[in-house]
Amino acid sequence: MTIKLFTLLLQAALYTLGISIVSIVIGFAIAILLSAALLSGKSLYIAPARLFISFFRGVPLLVQLLLIYTLLPVIGINVPSIVAAIIGLSLCTAAYQAENLRGGFQAVPKGLIEAADVTGFNPRQTFFRIRVPIALRLTLPALVNEAIMILKSSSLVSVVGIIELTKMAQNLASSTYLPIPIFASAGLIYLVINWAIALTARYVERSLPKVTA
Repeated sequence: MTIKLFTLLLQAALYTLGISIVSIVIGFAIAILLSAALLSGKSLYIAPARLFISFFRGVPLLVQLLLIYTLLPVIGINVPSIVAAIIGLSLCTAAYQAENLRGGFQAVPKGLIEAADVTGFNPRQTFFRIRVPIALRLTLPALVNEAIMILKSSSLVSVVGIIELTKMAQNLASSTYLPIPIFASAGLIYLVINWAIALTARYVERSLPKVTA
């Protein structure tokens, strides 16, 4: 396989990584809101959050992407394919991250919450300055696994016209008749990216506050 072909794979990999990172970040922000709604104790917030999570965890991502891609123009919202892809990935990962974070929030020691109250923190400060960092540390391995899953699932965005790493490998394999080296190279690139994600997660974990009662 030539350097030119490998360069094309790398360019597609960067595109894949960019889509995945943006989707994961947006999904995390949505997941925070969903988990807060689940823990609010108010049915007005709990019911919609559970419905959202049930739908996006229960319906295959491929179907979600196709639904979003075809539904948006019907309701008068015309967006580029990449936006539709990011929306689909973000909503899907948000549902999974929300469940992970909910478990993390529930595991936050009550002593820390009581200490925050005594210190004079209001509920919002306690949530974002105490509960979120602790929950993030407790659930980081699960969140990293979800990030890796989204990276690999990003290959599905080719159904809405996105040329990501897997689709690029398919195109190159069919045009050059070199499927083994091309798909092996694509697999190696995925492996390196996932390894980098794992290393980054370890660094982030060391920087987060320790969990104490």
